Formats: sequence, structure tokens, C-alpha cells
Amino acid sequence: MSWVSGIVVFFLVWWLTLFAVLPIGTRPNPDGDSATGWRGAPENPRLLRKVAITTAVSVVLWLGIYFLAESDWLSFRTGWLALPEK
Repeated sequence: MSWVSGIVVFFLVWWLTLFAVLPIGTRPNPDGDSATGWRGAPENPRLLRKVAITTAVSVVLWLGIYFLAESDWLSFRTGWLALPEK
């Protein structure tokens, strides 16, 4: 995996992980808007904490993807997943 593809994979993993982490621990505004009743965005979303958790989880997932891509355990060039020789 080149460094460019490594950055792209990390960005994709980070973005997907962010969407998985965002709803954790959020509570809507219990009072809501007096005119419409819409409760809207959470009172305390703790975004910096969620970005830190997202980054930590993404690093672990990316390292797993990197080692899997660099190993011969799952290879399309050799082994049982390889295309047959012509």
C-alpha cells in the first residue's frame, strides 16, 4: 500500500467511523421549541470527544487493514485466491 492509498483508506475509515460514533451518548433538548415543539440538535454533543474517539478507533482499524493488505495471508497474487495461470 503506497502512502497515498494509505491516506485515502484512513480518510474513508475515519469518515465511516465518525458516522458510527456521532449518535453515541446524544440526548435531544428535553424542552424543545415552544412554538413548534421541535427538539432539534442535542444540548451537549461533545464533538471534540467524539473526534478523539473516532481517530483512535480509525487508527486501530487502519492498522488492521494495512497489515492485512501487506501480508500474504489474503493475496490475489499468490495462494488460493489467485487467478489461475494461463
